[in-house]
Amino acid sequence: MVISHHIADGTLHVRILHELHVTDRAAAALQIESLVHARRPERVTVELPSLSPSPMTFSALARARRMCQSLGIPLTATGPGEQAPLPLFGHEAGADGTAGTAGTDGSAGARWLEHGARHNH
Repeated sequence: MVISHHIADGTLHVRILHELHVTDRAAAALQIESLVHARRPERVTVELPSLSPSPMTFSALARARRMCQSLGIPLTATGPGEQAPLPLFGHEAGADGTAGTAGTDGSAGARWLEHGARHNH
């Protein structure tokens, strides 16, 4: 199994259980796609398995995002164990295109997801 899920308040919450590889990337994307088509949620939240997801994990996330976008369903992502979603794409992304979120006290504290093999050192 590569994902787990639950639905609450019209939101499909998906957790990618481990970093994806070439062999399970398509399975994860297909499972998410099947859940969205079957449940028709108002929005989708995907919990990534780490703060530095593998390129294959991002590939599955991008495929799910394109499918949700075509259906008009917003998709956001969180880091492991996070409560508040991190916006990934579009006008909600930071000025440099990276994702961030407000702190729990309402402050504008940023949290960053590093993607694939590209790391800022």
